[in-house]
Amino acid sequence: MSELYELSASELLAAYESGEVSPVEATTSILDRAEAINPAINALVFMDRDKALKEAAASEARWKSGNTMGPLDGIPVSVKDSIAVKDIPMLRGNRANEGAPPSAYDAPPSMRLKESGAIIFSKTTMPDFGLLAAGVSSAYGITRNPWDLNCNPGGSSSGAAAATASFCGPLSVGSDIGGSVRFPAAMCGLVGLKPSQGRIPHLPPSPVRSAGPITRTVDDNGLLLQVLAGTDMRDYGCLPPATDNYMKLAARDLKGVKILLVMEGDNNELPEPGVEKCVREAVDALKSAGAIVEEKPCVIGDNFMETAAIPLILRGLAEFLKQSEEKRAKSPKDFQETFGKAAEMTADKVALAKDELEVIKARVLAQMDGYDFLISPMSGMSAFPAEVKQPKAKSSNAMYTPIWNQTGNPALSICCGFDQENNMPVGLQIVGHRFDDLGVLQLAKAYEDIRGFKMNWPTPAA
Repeated sequence: MSELYELSASELLAAYESGEVSPVEATTSILDRAEAINPAINALVFMDRDKALKEAAASEARWKSGNTMGPLDGIPVSVKDSIAVKDIPMLRGNRANEGAPPSAYDAPPSMRLKESGAIIFSKTTMPDFGLLAAGVSSAYGITRNPWDLNCNPGGSSSGAAAATASFCGPLSVGSDIGGSVRFPAAMCGLVGLKPSQGRIPHLPPSPVRSAGPITRTVDDNGLLLQVLAGTDMRDYGCLPPATDNYMKLAARDLKGVKILLVMEGDNNELPEPGVEKCVREAVDALKSAGAIVEEKPCVIGDNFMETAAIPLILRGLAEFLKQSEEKRAKSPKDFQETFGKAAEMTADKVALAKDELEVIKARVLAQMDGYDFLISPMSGMSAFPAEVKQPKAKSSNAMYTPIWNQTGNPALSICCGFDQENNMPVGLQIVGHRFDDLGVLQLAKAYEDIRGFKMNWPTPAA
């Protein structure tokens, strides 16, 4: 058998059921791995070994008595710093929040994990306020990509991706307001899903932000979505309970499936050559399995990122203004400058941006008419330096991800190969029509089965 920390959540659950492995054994293996690897990647914070092992022992007793709590009983899970977990501090990556008291409540994702019997053993790092696409934080320092410690894991669910790719737990919960689950999943070779808006309830409620599962396999992604999805009346935007079962995924029969390929990003720029090569190889695999793939140019337009950034910056400004002047001074200078400019933003600029976003959304959704799915590179790049706060716009996630937060469509990243220039993972993005989370997972499962390479996960040296 593989090391226990290498097993997927689905494999661990099967081993628990057969009695071959106990939750205490699995949790101990994952904690040992995390303690050995975390000094190298700096992905995990507020890790509590004693509490995790105590919960694992309780889970073991439930398995022995046949009284398991739910689908994830005894599975160690990590949760992003921006998601409230009762009795654990929430810094949101910002140095000004150091010393904050532990959270007094569980956000819906944390509550659902606990109700399912999962063991929340750690929180994961993120950049300040979740406003960067990188693993650089004033509170936590630099989080590194386990495939190459000189590279960035992407953001803002930086620690979630770095930890999961390093076998520091099979499941992690991130959040995505503009690509923050999908981009780090792509940078680290993982499966990361931003579900249909409202599928996973969250706090505070948001029309564009969603929690999302980050995993090494598509099956595990569906398993975690099954637990997280549902209704919570604290989130006014959540959807009714899903009728689909995400836990037992069957690969989509690709014969006749119509897929739109958009290779270009905003400003009609193509991704880096190594990224484009991997995506086109994925397209060839899908075609060989019977899918009908048609390529069309990007219709987002030239000013989308500038327009979409306005409400995101204003959201960060609101959080920044709630801090005392003393605390604001602890935030990085570039954030202070950005929020200073945002505070001077005029109402007419905000109103025009909101109106322009509606026009762009309608144009993009119209392009999807007649297709079952849209695919694209998840990012125009495969790697950037660990210490860089924000990747260059030409090759960042800006080209492909934030539009789907605006429209609410489900969008998933899955590894489609490795850039021949640097041997770093490349992500393929799969976008479905709104509410078709199951279809997106089924297409990802089909691609996972035919992609033709094995994931040889890294072991970074501390």
